[in-house]
Amino acid sequence: MTWRVMGEPILLVGGFRALLMQGLHPRAMRGVLQNSALMDPGESWSRFARTTEFVRVRTYGTCEEVERAGRRVRKIHATLTAHDPDTGQEFHLDDPEALRWVHVGEVDSYLSVARRGGVRLTDAEADRFVAEWRRAAEVVGLSPDDVPGSVGEMRDYIRAERPGLRFVPEAAHPLRQSFNVPLPLKLTPLKPAVPALTLLAFATLPRWARRLYGLPATPLGDLWATATLRTLHVGLGLVPPQVRYSPVARRARRMTAA
Repeated sequence: MTWRVMGEPILLVGGFRALLMQGLHPRAMRGVLQNSALMDPGESWSRFARTTEFVRVRTYGTCEEVERAGRRVRKIHATLTAHDPDTGQEFHLDDPEALRWVHVGEVDSYLSVARRGGVRLTDAEADRFVAEWRRAAEVVGLSPDDVPGSVGEMRDYIRAERPGLRFVPEAAHPLRQSFNVPLPLKLTPLKPAVPALTLLAFATLPRWARRLYGLPATPLGDLWATATLRTLHVGLGLVPPQVRYSPVARRARRMTAA
């Protein structure tokens, strides 16, 4: 199910949504702010590229490749620390609560965008997708039993975490930042599309999450986001598969079919 869902180009929106969901956990966000080059205009693209490569390897790589990538990430998380001004405490980036929220924010975002965009999944298939991602949690150092294994468990977890979520004041608002996002020279023509992509990712968030970012949250916004995702997915479906899917996604589709 992971291969079937993750290969769809519409999941690019899901990746942006995941970052927005993850940014609402104060410790997860501060860990990024205080240790990552993501907010440095000169380094943010290379940081984004490394994260994208990690997701690719974790999704499609061999067991050996995944373990090597996971070992590197676990080492980084165990070494780096950040300061929590709310408690005055220092914490390591492998803080289980923050890692768990990052994991769930990612899974929920990919699944939500896929289903709203028109990727056909039964409820049982959606549960299987969530269950398969327990292996991804293990890669970054979490116990598979400590993360949700079904859509229902994931919804219950998010509902329980909501009281502690907020957008920390020291972080730049990602929508405003998207208007001046640094891109490599060869990707400069795509720069005007980034704010629109960010706006769509915001619109796919739950209403409570949009309110935490200080943005409007109405049913009309939900309808617009779903209709836009559906239109994009249908349009992308007209592109030939050899162009629409990446080489690793095409290979995964052939293996699944076989």
